Amino acid sequence: MITQEEFDNKASVESEFDELDDAVAPEIEIDSVPDDFGELYRVWNGSHLLGTFYQNLEGKWVTQPCNSDKRHCCDTSASAQLLIIAVNGLLVADVAA
Repeated sequence: MITQEEFDNKASVESEFDELDDAVAPEIEIDSVPDDFGELYRVWNGSHLLGTFYQNLEGKWVTQPCNSDKRHCCDTSASAQLLIIAVNGLLVADVAA
C-alpha cells in the first residue's frame, strides 16, 4: 500500500535556517615567514594550512592553495586570501536579512 505524507514546507524551511544558524565561520589566521625572495604569507584554519601567497616582482599577489595545482594572480593581498579560503570551501557569506 502506498501512503502519502503531507509535506510541511514551512517546517522544512525553518529547519534549514536552524542549520544555518548553527554554522560557525571558520577561524582564519594569516602569518608570514621570511623567504629568499621576500615574505611568504600563510593562511591557516586552526592548525590546517590552507595555502600560501606572496607578492611577485610585478606587484601581483600569487596564490598557492594547498588542494590545487593552480596558481592565481590577484591585485590585492585581500583577494589572494579570499581566493585561498574559497578554494578550500570555507568562504562564508554574511547575508543581511
